Amino acid sequence: MAIINFKHLLKINTVETLTNLESFVRSAEAGGFSAAARTLALTPAAVSRNVGMLEANLGVRLFHRSTRQLTLTEQGERFLYAIRGNLHALQSAISDMNSERDEPSGVLKVSMVPSFAMEYVLPLVPALMARYPRIRLDWQLENRQVNLAGEGVDVAMGGGIQLAPGVVARHVGPAHVVAVAAPSYLQGRAIPEQPRDLATLAGIVMRSVQTGRVQHWTLRNAQGDEALAAVQEQLVLNDPDAISQAAVLGLGVALAPMPHVLAHLEQGRLVRLLPQWYADAGSISMYYSSRVLLPAKTRVFIDYVVAAFAEQDLARRFSGAPAAAPLTLLSK
Repeated sequence: MAIINFKHLLKINTVETLTNLESFVRSAEAGGFSAAARTLALTPAAVSRNVGMLEANLGVRLFHRSTRQLTLTEQGERFLYAIRGNLHALQSAISDMNSERDEPSGVLKVSMVPSFAMEYVLPLVPALMARYPRIRLDWQLENRQVNLAGEGVDVAMGGGIQLAPGVVARHVGPAHVVAVAAPSYLQGRAIPEQPRDLATLAGIVMRSVQTGRVQHWTLRNAQGDEALAAVQEQLVLNDPDAISQAAVLGLGVALAPMPHVLAHLEQGRLVRLLPQWYADAGSISMYYSSRVLLPAKTRVFIDYVVAAFAEQDLARRFSGAPAAAPLTLLSK
């Protein structure tokens, strides 16, 4: 007895296979190619050809053919029994996939640092949803690295994420760390001219959520010189947004990522110290699984955010390099 080769069938073009399956089912139900052709709005020759292609792909004969009638073989009867009830569901599923390809839809799970999401990404949502109303957002705002595949996350956004096999990173800006302080804290104090001068000032420093250790930053300048930013550890926090807020309150000098202090710098609540110096903490990127067969909902979200960031010139504004330093307090 011939065995129906379902594995081989799965490798064939999906739309072609669906058409061939429907031609087979309608021919079996109508008892002939001509009657099936009228139902499918095809020619009898086209229906016969579709069934023949299905038989070739399966490796079995589904019909006994004669000039007077068309009857199912034993394998044809078993195959009809197996697929008849599922044909409509299969057609609906393929239709849904084609619809999503044409119009992005579905739940989009995104993981981001809370303050970064609220400052830079959440404001993009009204226009995004107006353009793609069938996308539903499910965002996890947290300070940790997620397992994209294991946790079913479509996109993660942040810096310092270790790439797992099959994960793609799309750069959106630099992750530069700079020294900042409030004007009220600097009043009456000597302005540091070199990184070593930070040792005389109260420091607001970051404790890594991953390692539990206080982060020590090595600053660099345009000439390639490097120096340790040796601030006093007056206040230790484990959240970059809390660090920037502590600096705004005048509690000391903060070493913080540019995205978390940018608004404070641009609005005058903080000023930049040592404008020629910064630490390079890597890249801010969008992380997602493989570019191959990327769902439309994921693709349009990534493209939309990248375009919006480019329009706002955020890559330059996130940079701590001297040419891009915003609203600095020049050393004496």
